[in-house]
Amino acid sequence: MRSVEEQQARVAAAAVAPRPVRVAIAEAQGLMCAEEVVTERPMPGFDQAAIDGYAVRSVDVLGVSDDGDADEGSNGEISLPVMGSIEAGARTPSRLQPRQAARVQTGAPMPTLADAVLPLRWTDGGQNRVRVLRGVRSGAYVRRTGDDVQPGDVAVRAGTIIGPAQVGLLAAVGRDRVLVHPRPRLSVMCVGGELVDVSRTPGTGQVYDVNSYALAAAGRDAGAEVNRVGIISTDPGELRETVEGQVNRNEIVVIAGAVGGAAAESVRTVLAELGEMEVARIAMHPGSVQGFGQLGRDRVPVFLLPANPVSALVVFEVMVRPLIRLSLGKRQPMRRVVQARTLSPISSVAGRTGYLRGQLMRDQDSGEYLVQALGGTPGASTHLLATLAEANCLVVVPSEAEQIRTGETVDVAFLAQRG
Repeated sequence: MRSVEEQQARVAAAAVAPRPVRVAIAEAQGLMCAEEVVTERPMPGFDQAAIDGYAVRSVDVLGVSDDGDADEGSNGEISLPVMGSIEAGARTPSRLQPRQAARVQTGAPMPTLADAVLPLRWTDGGQNRVRVLRGVRSGAYVRRTGDDVQPGDVAVRAGTIIGPAQVGLLAAVGRDRVLVHPRPRLSVMCVGGELVDVSRTPGTGQVYDVNSYALAAAGRDAGAEVNRVGIISTDPGELRETVEGQVNRNEIVVIAGAVGGAAAESVRTVLAELGEMEVARIAMHPGSVQGFGQLGRDRVPVFLLPANPVSALVVFEVMVRPLIRLSLGKRQPMRRVVQARTLSPISSVAGRTGYLRGQLMRDQDSGEYLVQALGGTPGASTHLLATLAEANCLVVVPSEAEQIRTGETVDVAFLAQRG
């Protein structure tokens, strides 16, 4: 029996990131930047007012103290004629004369000779002449040319995950497209003579196809571009044609229901014609029996998952999701793991690492993580999909542990947050 870590290493060795593509910045969010975005012009591109107020020469207003009185030696109250108003987006150059002011909006270009903006609250708001209630120093409330970015600066570095701030910065430096590592394409399909799509009513002995929907959702959650093929035929010719087609157009392929039983054996026989495929027993539960191989001319990673939806989702979480994250270029492909104190006893299988669903919470007073096992009590089934839907974490039970007592500390992996 192979350990979980050994199987994960085999899977990780097959990770190949798709070739970088250039996309519109509106489509780049959540992807990893694949280039050094070097700015060609300064940002801002001109001196501009940082707030609404009056553009002034600081030497003309420094005679006013913070309490609104004129400093000793000045002629008492300081007021300046207002030579006009400059709006944001104004394209006509303007020039300020000594002992003049210009009304400016936030983002408006500063007139020549002006070196500061006098905030409105420090004036009487005059239209033709403004009374100065407090002075400003040179550079106050002015965004200088290149304050944010200078030509030649790197705005977004390769390897950075593009979020809202990066999208904004790309727009600010005039980039409408950016080179990124695209989402890996994932194909999800299921085999099983008992399966019917959710659009049909199951007959005697038939069940709904749960896996293709659940695993497709898990793939999207991991960051993949997902193609849900659904139920596929086990006829050897049709099966080979379908799988070969998906292998040729995707970076990862997942087939649920292809381990265990006579039907699974025929599936594996067909897949063996397309490349290397191994079904092994991994020291984990649920989902111990699983398959992994590399098929087609490009040696595309292909996973064979159990038919049971809970087992399939757990194997996807432990094996497939990290491969998707690696293909996205993530440095940390695994879920965040914290230690939590158990609120109930947990039963596991000796010799196998347990991945048991649970509800993670936090003590408001101590900040300690607490976890309530769902279906992990002695004698409980590990295959109840309803309890997995209630889980927000997986409790990771070491392979050497068969029983975890109430109050003991265990590792807990976060699942995607709901709502």
